[in-house]
Amino acid sequence: MKTEEVIIVHPQTIEQLNAIKAFMKALKIKFEISKEETYNPEFVEKILESKKQIDEGKFTEVKAENLNSFIDSL
Repeated sequence: MKTEEVIIVHPQTIEQLNAIKAFMKALKIKFEISKEETYNPEFVEKILESKKQIDEGKFTEVKAENLNSFIDSL
């Protein structure tokens, strides 16, 4: 029987990591370890939307000397 569920574990110490690995091996559960850090999907969506807006010219350019007055106007 194969399941489509994925379990993401966040061990806080090397001891926890080693224990989890040993447990998975003992139960003959396939696992992989990723060294990539993942971003919150909502954050990624906001960044992609912002990039799209810039590409479409939908942004406001503010000169450094006008930054304080721009912030105050928000």
